[in-house]
Amino acid sequence: MNVQSPRRQMGFWMCLALVIGNTVGSGVYLLPASLAPYGLNSILGWIVTSGGAIALAVVFARLAKLFPKAGGPYVYARVAFGDGVGFFMAWGYWMGIWVGNAAIAIATVAYLAELIPWIKQTPGGPALASCAIIWVLTYVNWRGTRQMGELQIVTTVLKLLPLIAIIVLGMWLLIRADASVVEMEPTPFSLTAVNASAILTLWAFLGLESATVPADNVENPQRNVPLATLWGTLIAAGIYILACSVVVLLLPGSTLATSSAPFADVMRMFWGDEVASTLALFAFISGFGALNGWILLQGEMPRVLANEGVFPKLFARESRHGTPGASLGITSVLLTVLVLMNYSRSMVQVFTFIILVATSTYLVMYLCCAVAALKLCWSGALGEAGRRLSLFLLIAMLAALYSLWTLFGAGAEAFWWSMALFAAGMPVYWAMKRSAGSPATPPTDRY
Repeated sequence: MNVQSPRRQMGFWMCLALVIGNTVGSGVYLLPASLAPYGLNSILGWIVTSGGAIALAVVFARLAKLFPKAGGPYVYARVAFGDGVGFFMAWGYWMGIWVGNAAIAIATVAYLAELIPWIKQTPGGPALASCAIIWVLTYVNWRGTRQMGELQIVTTVLKLLPLIAIIVLGMWLLIRADASVVEMEPTPFSLTAVNASAILTLWAFLGLESATVPADNVENPQRNVPLATLWGTLIAAGIYILACSVVVLLLPGSTLATSSAPFADVMRMFWGDEVASTLALFAFISGFGALNGWILLQGEMPRVLANEGVFPKLFARESRHGTPGASLGITSVLLTVLVLMNYSRSMVQVFTFIILVATSTYLVMYLCCAVAALKLCWSGALGEAGRRLSLFLLIAMLAALYSLWTLFGAGAEAFWWSMALFAAGMPVYWAMKRSAGSPATPPTDRY
């Protein structure tokens, strides 16, 4: 027998921590090295991507205010285009989440291994450590949304400390007007380079929609979810642009391109080896916090689908704490299997490719939600008129064009494989439709 789910366990600050915590993961610590070949063009790339991410955040914020119901992207796609599109957006999103979580877990353990060397010295140590972290965080999420949210606030604050330290360093150098510390090698402006760096930096913003998924557990979701979505994206964009710009300016491009820890290298230049070595701890906390938030989403999305009758009812079973216990357990088992597969040498390249394809599913989901906003706007469902309607239409169009542009930039091969990932949900969709009859009529009224 299911226990009545306790509602409204997450306030604004927990939602904000979820958005920032899921977007600012361990990957940001390596991004400056990936962007090194593009020089100042990478800063323009950050600005372009931040603009696109903010446009998407405005779209999600407005839709979340209108439809404050758990499921986020699933709800918006379903309202605009019907059950089928809603299901496949949710299916692709769920697949992208738990596959991506394997990469986060592995990257997190890579930083932990720098602090605890025996992990990488022991055969199978990284795999076991990754699985241990997955199940510790699965337990935290199983215990309750509030426990998860409290942990997310702590890890989000801690993970931002080194990034803020780098920003303060840059501001201090700017106030001193000491140009001698600038080591960036001049690179000519190139639209191609800006485009390439913008596509790379997009990866850092995946998760901006995080607060829309567990909306049923949020206090005053019509206010808190939109605010957390918008402010979380703005804060993440500001931190990304400022922190990464400082690193690009202070490290020569040749050094930056070969650096495995660019932020640590900057810290070492000004504060010594001891301070630099602590970066591994903060990078671990960053990945740990991101994985905590994403595990929440990997459990919530199947529960929403199961409650809607388009996913097996098993996924709707709740723990005595009112959390999606069965969904969390099943998805974490899948995640564990994928992590173990990654540590087989023959699977490394395949796994990396799957991560790229899974990330492309986010782009499809973003594009679908932006187009859904346009359709709802034209149909009058948003209930706005005049300048506000025109402004939102413009923002939604920019969000759709940006999503389409980045999806095109990801390449045809990744796109078609992501389509295959969506198509993998067809047997589940038709099986559920056959067993339950016609799905429920899509909701058209406001919540």
